[in-house]
Order: sequence, then structure tokens, then C-alpha cells
Amino acid sequence: MIKTQIDHAREGTLTAEMQYVAKAEGLDEELVLERVKEGSLVIMTRKECPPVAIGKGASTKINVNLGTSSACIDTDDEMEKVKVAEKCGAATITDLSMGGDISAIRRMVFENTELPITTVPIYQTIVEKGMDGATVDELMHYIKKHIDEGVSSILLHCVERKMLENLKGTGRVMGMVSKGGSFTSSFMLLNDCENPFIENFDEIMDMFRENDVVLSLGNTMRSGCVHDLKDNVQSMEIEINAMLARRANKMGVQVIINGMGGHIQANDIPASVRLYKDKADFPLFVAGPLPTDIAVGYDHIAGAIGASMASGAGADYLCYITPAEHLSLPNPEQVKEGLIAFKIAAHIGDSMKYGLSDRDLVLAQKRAEFDWTGQAEVAIDPDRTVQMCPDEGPCSMCGDYCAIKIMKGYLTGEE
Repeated sequence: MIKTQIDHAREGTLTAEMQYVAKAEGLDEELVLERVKEGSLVIMTRKECPPVAIGKGASTKINVNLGTSSACIDTDDEMEKVKVAEKCGAATITDLSMGGDISAIRRMVFENTELPITTVPIYQTIVEKGMDGATVDELMHYIKKHIDEGVSSILLHCVERKMLENLKGTGRVMGMVSKGGSFTSSFMLLNDCENPFIENFDEIMDMFRENDVVLSLGNTMRSGCVHDLKDNVQSMEIEINAMLARRANKMGVQVIINGMGGHIQANDIPASVRLYKDKADFPLFVAGPLPTDIAVGYDHIAGAIGASMASGAGADYLCYITPAEHLSLPNPEQVKEGLIAFKIAAHIGDSMKYGLSDRDLVLAQKRAEFDWTGQAEVAIDPDRTVQMCPDEGPCSMCGDYCAIKIMKGYLTGEE
């Protein structure tokens, strides 16, 4: 049997991947081993590519969603997004393609990045087999296919029939907004069955173990607007995901829990993170969250505000949002805008969790010296910095009347 990172950790063996992430994150190797063993730290691996640590003690990571849709199939555009994601600092990519030759597109994604890749196999199942034609065997086939192709993580939506029954009585404005969750729910309703991912959970986990694939437990019952407040179906999903996470961990499979994402009023964000962490201290993956619904066209900004609060409260992994959210498939420039916004959010969140960064201090020192090149080197988006700054001296906002310039001599004792 192939040993996973958890298996090695339980034996007290430091893997090369553990050593790599310990150095990258500035963590003690034994601490990494202990946290991998307990499940609070996950190491996403991909053959011959750098591993990525997500979870307790690691810097907040950002995932970029991309992929074709049934309405827009432009593989050149998608590959440009892949390159933008890697260049601008994404930690992982999720390929959600639902248009064109999905398997070929996934191969192209692999060829254009070294980042870990996550997929949602039910997407391809529904596209290629149809909602009426999909079977449990087909669902299992596509999971195995994605694993064999080398994905690092797979997302499953483990919604239960009793959740769907209770959803009817919640009076939600937006109902269910999870695409993968809606596919899984429709499969259950059309076939009058329980969730096939739960019913076949142990067999699926055996498949995951073959390549040490990380299980990502989906957030089917997330809110679709800030007026859809936390309800009983969300509580039910937290419980089932926590139970399945512990079950998978016991089997040696690494786990990430998707939770609290979507839309949630700002006041509730810190408490919601703590609720998930109290239930199960596995890495928490958050989409957004969006603390307002009226920022259409600027949802990457609204999402980054919510994400910084979530990260600061303990969320480990952020799914970025672009300016095109709720409107259209994003283009490469919008992917960059969304990713940069969430890089800022993650940095703020880390400063709340771990303390101020030396990087901020270095930039401030460079700014005090009017060292524009030095500022660009430590800025989150160096290219934007270079485009907007002067060659030397104070910026054009104040010119000769720069406060730093006026007081510098007095404060340094030079004049």
C-alpha cells in the first residue's frame, strides 16, 4: 500500500515534502510532522512540482478558479489565466471546465503550471453523461480518472437528503448557489437515493490514498446573499463535513473543509470561523466571503475585505473572487485583479494571526528614502508599482511639499 503524508507522520518519518514546507513556511520540522499527523496542516503534492502547505502555522494560501463554461470556450484565454495565476502568486488552481474537450483542457492546465490542481469530477460527469445519464459507476469512474491524471485535490459535495428536505423550509432568498452541490443534489433527487459520495466514502478514500490526493469537502449550503443568515442546514453540513473529515483522516487521507464562504454579513465572519474550527481543526477553505451584495463589478474588493477578516480570524485558505463575479467568465486581467486583491487580504490576515511582517517594514523604509525600485521589489504587484511611480524624489501627489522631505532633516539631525 502506498503511504500518504499522514502515514509517514504517524510513523514519525519526516518526508522530503514536510522538510520543504517547513523551510518555506519557517516552521520547525517536528511541528510540521505533528500537524500533518493530526490533520491541522495539509501538504498538497504534485509529481515533480513544489509541495504547498495549507493550514495551521502556514501562511494563508489563495486558490484561483478558472475553466471554460458551456457559454465560453477559449482555451488560449484559459491558459493565459493559468500563467497569470502562477506569476502573480496563487498557491493552487482549481479547473472547473465545463465546455469543450474537458480532459484535453485539464492536460493543458497541467502543462502550463507547476501549481497543485484541484478538480470537481461531478462537473465533467454531468457534462459528458447528462443529468439523467449519470450513474454511481460513472461518478466513481471520473473520480478515478482525475486521480490517475495526477490532480492534487478533489472536491466532493457531501450533502444529505435530510438537508435538502430542510432546505425547503428555510425561506432563503437565494436557495442553493453551489453548482457542484446542485449537481449532487439533483442526482440524489432524480435517482431517489442518498449521496453516492457518502455511501461509497471508504472506497473513494481508498482511491484517494493511491496518489495522496487531498479531500476537499464542499460547501453546498453556503449563503448566496448577506440576508440569508446562518440556518439549520448549514449547521447540518458543518457536522457531516467534520465527521467525514475525521473519518478520512483516520484512513490516512488529508482533508480540507470548505465552509463559511459565499455571502455573510461582516459582523458574523470571525464567529463563523471560530465555529468551524471548534467543530474540526482541519484547514478551513473560504470562498470570499462577500460581506455585501451591492459591490457588483467590484466583488473582488468586497471579497478581499471579507477574506482579510476571515483569514485574520483563522481561515487558512482563500478562494479568490474577480470583478466579473456574478456577471461573466473572467478574462486574464480580471483574474489578476482578483488574485492581487486576495493576496492583499491574505497578507493582512497573516499580520493578524502571526504579527506584522518584515516586508511591510522594508517597504516603509524604502518609501522614506524615496527608493522607488526598492519599493517595487517588495510590493505585492511590482509591475503596477513601477508603472505609477516617479523615477526619483517625492511622488507627484505632493511634489516639493512632501511632508517626509520637509521634516526629514530635522528628524534625522542632518539639518
